[in-house]
Amino acid sequence: MNRRHLLRLTPLAALAACSDPAASSKATSGTPGTKPLIIGMDMTYPPFEFKDAKGEPDGVDVRIAEALAASLNRPLTLEPLPFEGLIAALKSGKIDCAISAMTASDDRRKSIDFSDPYAFTAIAMLVGTKTPIQSAADLAKPGTRFTAKLGTTGESFVRATYPDAPLTSLDDESACVLEVAQGRADAFIYDQLSILSYHLKNKDTTRALLQPIREEAWAIGLKKGNDSLLTGVNAFLKTFRESGGLAKLGDQYLASEKKLMESMGIPFILR
Repeated sequence: MNRRHLLRLTPLAALAACSDPAASSKATSGTPGTKPLIIGMDMTYPPFEFKDAKGEPDGVDVRIAEALAASLNRPLTLEPLPFEGLIAALKSGKIDCAISAMTASDDRRKSIDFSDPYAFTAIAMLVGTKTPIQSAADLAKPGTRFTAKLGTTGESFVRATYPDAPLTSLDDESACVLEVAQGRADAFIYDQLSILSYHLKNKDTTRALLQPIREEAWAIGLKKGNDSLLTGVNAFLKTFRESGGLAKLGDQYLASEKKLMESMGIPFILR
């Protein structure tokens, strides 16, 4: 699958070559002199946002960001940030939007505004092959050891629901998977799609329990009070969805996961 191929359903901003993978990535389209649309994302979450072999941004959220900027007729600047720093960047005005598989949780709504959802998922769990855990009910057993990615709703769920349980919070979800695979943690709490993907890469040491622990929706984050931009973002999402843009991205980046989830009776997240 050629992940560098750009969709043609909606005009997309072309990414400029990036000599420094850690630097902001800028697009060249948009009306000359127009203020760039600065979008922050955590570039460590494939296939939604990541750097390709040449160090250039790629993924579902990158393609959405390009299409959004094009629809607003503004040049695009992608600002790589750690996930836990996105809300602070929105509040300070460093970025205009955050598109980074971010759950529109009630807690986050206290700090920022959210667009209409563009993806629907749930938190689920990855467990080791030797753990007796079979369902969410088993998580309440004394001594259950958790791991979660720092700043995610999986982490906040564990802290709120099992406040006395051992919890290892890590910056990188791959490290969380390793905690489970090597027996240092009993359950990694994260989104369904990622849990499935990591299980398929670690079949000998993990099990994916995909029944929803809690359903969630992903949306685009914005600074509170930016109503004109919020209106434009929601109008874009409606058009992009109705034109088949989200479905095309699912087929482009997540074809095997989409097929497997649907075969298990789990609705695909991009809808």
